[in-house]
Amino acid sequence: GGLPVEYLDVYSTAMGRNIRVQFQPGHTPATPAPEEGAPADPSHGTGAVGPTKAVYLLDGMRARDDYNGWDIETQAFEWFLDSGVATVMPVGGQSSFYTDWYSPSSFNNQPYTYKWETFLTNELPLWLAKNKQISMSDNAVVGLSMSGSSALILSAYHPNQFSYAASLSGFLNPSALFMQQAIRVAMLDAGGYNVDNMWGAPWDGAWKRNDPLKQVSRIVANGTRLWIYCAPGGQTPLDVNADPNQEFNANSLESMALKSNKDFQAAYQAAGGNNATFIFPPAGNHSWPYWAQQLQALKPDLIATVNR
Repeated sequence: GGLPVEYLDVYSTAMGRNIRVQFQPGHTPATPAPEEGAPADPSHGTGAVGPTKAVYLLDGMRARDDYNGWDIETQAFEWFLDSGVATVMPVGGQSSFYTDWYSPSSFNNQPYTYKWETFLTNELPLWLAKNKQISMSDNAVVGLSMSGSSALILSAYHPNQFSYAASLSGFLNPSALFMQQAIRVAMLDAGGYNVDNMWGAPWDGAWKRNDPLKQVSRIVANGTRLWIYCAPGGQTPLDVNADPNQEFNANSLESMALKSNKDFQAAYQAAGGNNATFIFPPAGNHSWPYWAQQLQALKPDLIATVNR
């Protein structure tokens, strides 16, 4: 019983430490014994179709060091079980934006420098190709909240690795002054991280380099298939029993995110982009039930894209 989820410890040279990765193969290995006297099927159980495509599921601002939020809060592993697409959930990276930082966070005495882009696009794919037969091309990346922009940026600079990118309630214009200030406050709140150690001062070019709105022409030129979801805040039946304090925070976060998503949509269309699904429902806030619903909604599109 149970799911075939594995816990991998993948060494990151860039970060000088093991990174925990939760992993589920694309197919449950099943090798029933052949009937007596029957010739062995040479392809059986090997899935001899080349490497498996994967979906990388990135966590939010408060990523924990034990399990990825997609595992804690959703049934993502069940939804991708035997889908033919493997599931890759990196663990950790609180307040990291899954990016390469300039230096360790100074406020909380971080002992190493986050180098998440290097890990996710170089170290981890090489390890997965060698040890788990995962394809290094045409995979999917899905991010929520903090990692929504990360998913788009990873696809922007690594289009061969990711042919599909989804942002759920992401902040798609991080270099805007108001957004920079909001990110600073959010990172202090989630682990005491210092944003200046991430992309430098507000005028540093790293902010625009990691801003999907500023990189929209690159994203369009890559032809990456996008799925962009954001709600305006407000309650729906999914919010039953939500914590009212969270609720206020979630509403304000979601309405702030929505403007950046609509700006991104306008820029994407102006740049000639025509390979994206934009979903902006009339209500809904910044919380896991919505992201869970979206992962189920986008799953057929994701699988069709990576396997085309």
